[in-house]
Amino acid sequence: MMTTETGATADPVHLGDSASSIMNKVQGITGEIPKKQLTVEDLCRMSEPIKRLVEAGRVVAVKRLVEAGRVLAVQEDQDGRRSARITLQDGQLYLHPLLRQPTPAHAHALQESEVVGVLEPSCTLAFLDLGWAGSTRGRVTIRLTPDTPLARQFVLLCTGQRGHTYRNTKLLNVKYKGGPGEYVGGGDYESNDGKGGAPLLPDLQGQYRESGQAGVVCAIGGPEGSRCAQFGITTRDRQGGRQWPYVFGDVVNGLDVVRAAVNHSNIREVTVVDCGVVLPL
Repeated sequence: MMTTETGATADPVHLGDSASSIMNKVQGITGEIPKKQLTVEDLCRMSEPIKRLVEAGRVVAVKRLVEAGRVLAVQEDQDGRRSARITLQDGQLYLHPLLRQPTPAHAHALQESEVVGVLEPSCTLAFLDLGWAGSTRGRVTIRLTPDTPLARQFVLLCTGQRGHTYRNTKLLNVKYKGGPGEYVGGGDYESNDGKGGAPLLPDLQGQYRESGQAGVVCAIGGPEGSRCAQFGITTRDRQGGRQWPYVFGDVVNGLDVVRAAVNHSNIREVTVVDCGVVLPL
């Protein structure tokens, strides 16, 4: 029996236990997780109160794997394998976009469909990392309106599930700069010049709210047309009761980063250097 400094005890390893059960207990205590034994449930349990030492040891081991960049979400199709990083920052798990990149031999791979399956439509958070002048300037976290097609499309373009992503796209323009209703546009994943941004979903019509406040994310051109994957992020309130239609999200953190981008000398030098979604623990 092993005892921690606080007096907590692990399950004893009895001589009558099978070799496999003894190995599982030892791996839990020592923090070792064999390849192909990491599960999505392990990620979900990282925030649960754990009392048993064996279980706590596994949770700590999973956290160390994530922090070391050794946990990936993978998707395989007829064109090969793509993988997405899973990172941990300030107690939040982040899923980055799927990319065609070599998978490290020491990495633990989870099926991307299972990882995305833990997302709750009612609390989906997405993020965009903005950068310019050779460095990343900050993360913009967006809470998406549940059950709206534009929000689902935004998630697809943040995760790269359909092969396209907002990663490495430029911000395109600033409207009403310095005045009421100021907003910045982006999201042309096709041509990166404002002429592209085709929809990924066949029907983007839905029940959308309106808002005149800074920090909303909306489809500037509406849910129709050939560029409706482009988005706008508002940085100043509108006046006179005017509102933006087709709102599908709100910036909950990082609006200051968007405002700093607006004030950069050339908005087209501002790039979405990374993107993805927050995985709820």
